[in-house]
Formats: sequence, structure tokens, C-alpha cells
Amino acid sequence: MAGSLAGEGAAVADGRRGGPLIVTEDVELLDDLLRLCAAAGAEPEVHHGPPGRRGGWERAPMVLVGDDAAARCRGAGRRKGVMLVGRDQDDPDVWRRAVEIGAEYVLRLPDSEGWLVDQIANAAEGVGRPALTVGVLGGRGGSGTSTLACALAVSAARSGRRTMLIDADPLGGGIDVLLGGERAEGMRWPDFAQSKGRLGGGALEDSLPALHGLRVLSCGRDDEVVIQPQAMRAVLAAARRLGGVVVVDLPRRVDEGVAEALAQLDLGLLVVPGELRAVAAAKRVAATARMVLDDLRVVPRGPYTSGLDGQWVARAVGLPLVGELPLESGLLVSQDEGSPPGGSVRGPLARFCSAFWEQVAAAGDTSPMSRPPEGGRA
Repeated sequence: MAGSLAGEGAAVADGRRGGPLIVTEDVELLDDLLRLCAAAGAEPEVHHGPPGRRGGWERAPMVLVGDDAAARCRGAGRRKGVMLVGRDQDDPDVWRRAVEIGAEYVLRLPDSEGWLVDQIANAAEGVGRPALTVGVLGGRGGSGTSTLACALAVSAARSGRRTMLIDADPLGGGIDVLLGGERAEGMRWPDFAQSKGRLGGGALEDSLPALHGLRVLSCGRDDEVVIQPQAMRAVLAAARRLGGVVVVDLPRRVDEGVAEALAQLDLGLLVVPGELRAVAAAKRVAATARMVLDDLRVVPRGPYTSGLDGQWVARAVGLPLVGELPLESGLLVSQDEGSPPGGSVRGPLARFCSAFWEQVAAAGDTSPMSRPPEGGRA
């Protein structure tokens, strides 16, 4: 789950910030750092020594100082986001040099390359707090997970949150249908299913259909697609870097791609119909999901079998109760008329979703920051 180590650099006109400042005369190290900046989609500024205080040293979102240039940077102003970078794994003086220039991290290449690419990209994109990421999965087939996922996303977008809805169920028929956007222009999962490496958050957002105030990544209906774990990781990481809210519609069956999605969630909601067979099935789904996801909560859904209620379902499944998913008459008719699930502000489903987001905000749920690589802080 990606965090940001960016400093206080100025924003550029298009919302992205400038690339990192690189300070080194080591040609081979410079080639490596330029390659990593290119992989992160950032354009760096290169100096042999630190520029003046009014120049790039303070303005850049982050500063990468080569081992060879550390002595020349001793007099530069102290600031956040300075990293000392080199290749010598056994250099006994590296920590002393890091302290002298006020470096926050000591990085050794090639071991730290993947982590450094993420931090360069985060700095260039001006990443702040990552998106709260909520997954919805069903205790059994037909639980209404896609309906709830859509309603949560629509409700979040209506409240002004930056919102992305991601369909992670290739057999679900395409979640854009529920939003009335099956013909909307934009990319679907077949365009991303084989992605590897890093995706830019802004590029992902711009490529997706915009429906009801949110962006939607849906599975297609014409092409059978297998979402590889690397693709799921890249897409969700990019979505999270945008901030706001990400809602993920998940299948019951946990394969490697779904396991990757579960690992990216801050919170999971398990929708369980109020009947004994559904409860039994939901316990198996919960046991599998909790191998990856720490925070999983139950959303019971009526009508209930005689003798059951929402509290009983939550106790039987062994998960905290979020609230009972309300029934909403006329939902299918509303969809046929172009209103998505949760689109009716006064409807019980919209009220449930609004209360959920208020509850989450009141609890102050946050996402953990990414950990530095081995070597870590100076």
C-alpha cells in the first residue's frame, strides 16, 4: 500500500509536480537513476552539486544524492525527501554521510530499485493520503454484492469524494451495466489484464468511463479475461494513489488475482442473505478471505428465515456487524429508467451507504504507509 515521501515541492500547472533532483557525477549511477525516473514517468533535474537554496534543492519534490556527491551537499539546506543512493553494499561510511546531508533514507541499488520507482512516481504525482479501499463480496451467489458496490460508489461520489469503482469479477457480466454505462467510451479490464509494472494514477483515471460522477473499471462482456495478480496490483495501486475512495466488487472464489485485491483492501464487506445455507456458505468465504484481509465485516440482507435476524447472522459468521442491507422496492425499474443503485437520495439503499461512509469517517479509518526497503532510514 503505497505512501508518499514527497517534500514540499511546488505543484505544476497540470496537477503533477516536477521530477526529482539528481545530484551526482557518477555516470553509471546517473544512467541507473535516469532509467528509474523514466520507469516512474518523471522528468528529473540533474546537477553535479546542489543548486542554490532558491533553486531545485528546495523546489524538487525529492532529492537523490549519489554517494560521490555527498561531500558537496553538506552545506545544502536541510529538507525532507533527501535520499542517499549508491551501489556499494558494504560501505562502512554510508551512514555518516547520510547524517551529514540530512538524508532520510539510504538506498542501495539494484536492491531498492522497485521501491525507489514507486517513491519517484509518488513524488511526481504529488501523492497524499491514499484512497480508502473497500471491497464487497458475497456469502453466496446472488447476494447482491454488485448492487451494494455500485451504491457505495455512487454515494461516495455524490458526497464529493473522488471515487473509482473496480469490477474484479470477470464472470459478473460487467458492473458498468448496473450504472447504465455499457456503451460508454473508455477502457475495460481486457485493456489492463496483462499489465505489469507501474501504472500512472492520472492516466488510469483518464482512460476509464465516467459515470454518475465516478470512474469505472468494468470487465467486458465480449472477451473472457483472466486478471493476473500483477495487473490487479498495478491497477489498485494506481487507483489508491489518487486518494478519495476505491470500491472493489469481488467474486466469492479467491484466485491469485482476487487474493491480490484482498491484500490491497482497508476494509471488506461480506453480504450474507438471511438464510441458513447462505450463512454456512458465508463462513467458508470468510475463512478464505481472512487469510489475506484483516478487517472483514458482515452486512446481512433480508428477508430472513424464521428465527433469524441480522445480529444472529453476524454472530453465526463470526464477524462484526456493519448494518443490515435494506430492501429497496422498484430497484430494477429505477435501473431501467437510468438511475443506478443508490441513485435515489431518499431511498433506503442510498441512506444505508451514506450512513456507512459517515461511520467510516467518524472512525478515522486510515491506510498504512509503504515501508522503506532494507537499509531504510538514516
